[in-house]
Amino acid sequence: MTTHPFRPWRRRLVAGLAAMALTVGIVGCSVPGTSDPAGGEPATTGAAAVSTATGFSDNVESHADADDADYDQAEATTIDLADGSTSVSGQDEDGVEVDGDHVLISAPGTYVVSGILTDGQLEIDSEADGKVRIVMADASLTSTTGSPFVVTEADEVVLVLADGTVNDLTDGTGYDDDADDAPNAALFSMADLTIGGTGELHVTGNTNDGIATKDGLAILSGTVTVTAVDDGIRGKDYVDVTGGTVTVEAEDDAIKSDNEDDDTVGWVRISDGTVTITAGDDGIHAEGDLEIAGGTVTVAESVEGLEGVTVTVSGGVVDITSSDDGLNATAGSTTDESGDESGRGAGPGGGGGGMANDGSVLTICGGELTVDAEGDGLDSNGNLIVTGGVTVINGPTSNGNGALDANGTITVDGGTLVASGSSGMAESPAAGEAGWLAVAFDSTLEAGTTVVVLDGDTVIGSFTSTKAADSLVLSVDGITEGQTYTIATISDDRTAGWADGGSADGTTTLTEVTAGEAIAGGMGGGPGGGGPGGDRQPR
Repeated sequence: MTTHPFRPWRRRLVAGLAAMALTVGIVGCSVPGTSDPAGGEPATTGAAAVSTATGFSDNVESHADADDADYDQAEATTIDLADGSTSVSGQDEDGVEVDGDHVLISAPGTYVVSGILTDGQLEIDSEADGKVRIVMADASLTSTTGSPFVVTEADEVVLVLADGTVNDLTDGTGYDDDADDAPNAALFSMADLTIGGTGELHVTGNTNDGIATKDGLAILSGTVTVTAVDDGIRGKDYVDVTGGTVTVEAEDDAIKSDNEDDDTVGWVRISDGTVTITAGDDGIHAEGDLEIAGGTVTVAESVEGLEGVTVTVSGGVVDITSSDDGLNATAGSTTDESGDESGRGAGPGGGGGGMANDGSVLTICGGELTVDAEGDGLDSNGNLIVTGGVTVINGPTSNGNGALDANGTITVDGGTLVASGSSGMAESPAAGEAGWLAVAFDSTLEAGTTVVVLDGDTVIGSFTSTKAADSLVLSVDGITEGQTYTIATISDDRTAGWADGGSADGTTTLTEVTAGEAIAGGMGGGPGGGGPGGDRQPR
């Protein structure tokens, strides 16, 4: 884990989050008494009361409407792009001005754009109330000296990708983007921007970002592919993905919201669709809240996979690969220009190596989450809470990191949690209703080894690793506080991950462990360490 300066505005935000966590709970998860999104039991009492919430999705609002991509062709103005001879026809011709290869739209309405500009720009500068809807129908815009698509001013802009069409936006290389509000992306907007439709959009950012808005960005549908030398997709106030197929390859952050001045925004939410990311830094970064509530999210390459003040996985299928932390909840950015990592002190009984709880929260309450991290698998500079879902972590192989890491308390109330990794910084749960066990192996298990957990002659389940492992923390149905379980291995070909049940035939016993006892020499998941926490019943 890399630690960096604490931002003053976040100090105000996380103080509020910490207070909220003690009363109504954490964003993004079910309210008390409701069922868990992945089938775990509801948690309504004791430590579980801290783990429930009204939900991130209920606490934020996007500018976009579900029908934003709908339009009437008969009421549209047509713009046919062509180098030196762009033409305009239809309903609102007066709202379009063509000056050489610069096309200016100055009024709300629907505009169907097709054709090619090899060195030009489409600009929207509309002071009137109302949406400017741009229907891209096999449109290709390139600028060698700046951004080819700029929204200077508008109430709201909707970019519709017409069915069956392929559209391209490519900006120039090395143009000046340092001035305040200067366009710094191939698709740049000063206003709220919505992308929808059933066509394709390819965006190439050669100077800075691919898609950037100074307000909110919503992606409803369509196939959007972004390549950028800096950030891929950036919505200053928020990024809200509710559908579509989004592919991002970025040299810095792939998807981000970076408003540092207003603690009600700076959020990223993915509730549906397919998102695939290759990032040189963070896969998804939020200055405020980040939630994966549905869809399929794959971070194939990153330094840190998901990062925000609160990070919540409440649904969907999420697969994270990172060279540092897989999921990181922090009140201060963990990326610096030098890339240096700072060490962590080892405080007895304190989560996260004795570092201070900064009020951030990492919550897993639904979905299927798989993490392959060389840093910490799940890392919270505040509390780490698991109430549901299926979480499998193939964690670090070096002892400077752990599969689980929290500066506050690790609470497990439900769901399936399987965390393997090194043993030097291994942490265990310190609170919650769910039983758990932790084991440090006498010798490193090779990648592909299958570990079997038995209760007497009954197989609770098995875990097959993708990386070498020295330790395992496990919380699944059937684990009861204080009971003894057998840890064994078996030599056969199995699919990586966790599988319930199975046969004990052919197993070789490694050791026996008592549920609720932390690894000797490891780190507790909060004040007081990870020792026994009461008479927990099997789930």
